[in-house]
Amino acid sequence: MKPLFEQIDASRYRATELTIGPWSRDAQHGGAPAALLAHVMDQVGHPDMFTARFTVELLRPVPIDEVTADAAVVRTGRRVEIVTASLTARGSQVAAARALRIRRHPGLDVPTHPTDPVPPIPEERNLGFSLDHVSFVTDALDVRFVEGSMVAPGPATAWIRLTVPVVDDRPVTPLQRVLVAADCGNGISSLADWRSLLFINPDLTAYLHREPSGEWVLMRSETILQPHGVGLAQSDLADRTGPLGRSLQSLYVDRL
Repeated sequence: MKPLFEQIDASRYRATELTIGPWSRDAQHGGAPAALLAHVMDQVGHPDMFTARFTVELLRPVPIDEVTADAAVVRTGRRVEIVTASLTARGSQVAAARALRIRRHPGLDVPTHPTDPVPPIPEERNLGFSLDHVSFVTDALDVRFVEGSMVAPGPATAWIRLTVPVVDDRPVTPLQRVLVAADCGNGISSLADWRSLLFINPDLTAYLHREPSGEWVLMRSETILQPHGVGLAQSDLADRTGPLGRSLQSLYVDRL
């Protein structure tokens, strides 16, 4: 099965056509570089740390090309660790990530938080549109809407599953699964026609209080747009067993 990225050496990766985003066939969907940065960040730091916050800033369009990804621990302690990563392509930095990790320790006796049951996963894909070329959303993801649609404006609820590896044939990690889904918040809850208005996210932040179990991530998403060209997409994240966090995306809004 073709992955999102093929590893060339210790820090270089080649993006496949499965990373193609919605705005240009020459640029990646934000979920792909976010997952790659999570991959390289997993190679550094203490294994007992849990990623409670992950932020990626998409500084430039990430090309469907060779990229270099590096990660480093910038602060480590008994309770908290900070890890950063950088993605470069064609001589320029195109994305940067920062993760706040909190040390795991044995179970505590804490109050439980009541939650509503999650909706069942629809039996069939119902993306609502198709493309005449390979892309991240149509060919690397399985998207199943519970409420709303990719082509109907307004809030939406959808189950999302990454169907291909991120790097070569390595197993997809829980954090990578969350990030590729979370970067779809503005897409599944869009308020405007993709053919007339640009609403691209230059960043993504996911706050997690636990890792997802299983392959599916549930997104309950809503988008807000302002006439001065700024927007916000916000999503509740869950899996089959209940809530696991929230994600936010700043939006740059303009005419196409």
